[in-house]
Amino acid sequence: MNIQIFGTKKSFETQKAERYFKERRIKYQFIDLKQKEISKRELETIRAAVGLGNLIDAKSKEYEKLNIAYIRSEAIKEELLLKNPGLYRVPIVRNGRQATVGFEPQTWEGWE
Repeated sequence: MNIQIFGTKKSFETQKAERYFKERRIKYQFIDLKQKEISKRELETIRAAVGLGNLIDAKSKEYEKLNIAYIRSEAIKEELLLKNPGLYRVPIVRNGRQATVGFEPQTWEGWE
């Protein structure tokens, strides 16, 4: 297993995901979205697994500031996601081509 957790240090949900893998002694790589952005290729893989709509946090300040609700083009939304990491719903947990958004221990159990 090659687990990657994309999130922020202050996110409670991200902390819960990290704790889940630590308790089971599963190695993972943590990527802080405030320091390092998700690459276009990584975003394509994650998007294929969970869908673009699930990646966007409609409750974030960035969502309102950028008026994402009024944008219909998925290509534009994808570009905005790449440039504004505050738009992501976290944690994004990735295992190869599989991915989840949010705290999903039921799904992660199947990865073990």
